[in-house]
Amino acid sequence: MDQMTQILQQAQRRAEEQGLPYRGALTPQEAHQLKQALPEATLLDVRSAAEWQFVGVVPYAQRLEWRSFPGMQPNPRFIEQLQEMLPKDGILMLMCRSGVRSDEAARLAAAAGYTEAYNVLEGFEGDKDAAGHRGALGGWKARGLPWQQG
Repeated sequence: MDQMTQILQQAQRRAEEQGLPYRGALTPQEAHQLKQALPEATLLDVRSAAEWQFVGVVPYAQRLEWRSFPGMQPNPRFIEQLQEMLPKDGILMLMCRSGVRSDEAARLAAAAGYTEAYNVLEGFEGDKDAAGHRGALGGWKARGLPWQQG
C-alpha cells in the first residue's frame, strides 16, 4: 500500500471515529503531502478575504469564503460557487483558521455530493496558546508548511 493510500485511510478512520458526515480529517502535513503527490487534489481555503490578506495564504490553495468579515455571516452562494469551481468527484481538502469553519464547509460539501471532502484539522493557524495567540500551537504555519504573507 502506498503512502497516499495510507494517509487517506487514516483520514477516513478519523472521520468514522468522530462520526463525521464527510470522507475524512487530515492533519496539515497530510494535506500538504497529498497535494504534492496528487496535484489534481484541491486545497480550498475557506477563510475570509480579510484573513487571506492580513494573516497569509498557502500559495497553491484555491480560495472561497465560507463566512465573510465583518460579522462572519455565511456565504449564501458557497455551494453554487464551489460547484462552479470544482467537480464533485475529486479530492477536496478544506481549510480555515482552526478547523471549525472548514468542518462546517466540509459538511455542506458532502451534503451537496462532494464524495471526497476532507477537513484539514488545526487549520492555518491552529488553536490559541496560553497567551491567547494563534500560530504557535498546531496549524499549517506552525508546522512549517509553505505559506506567504497575503
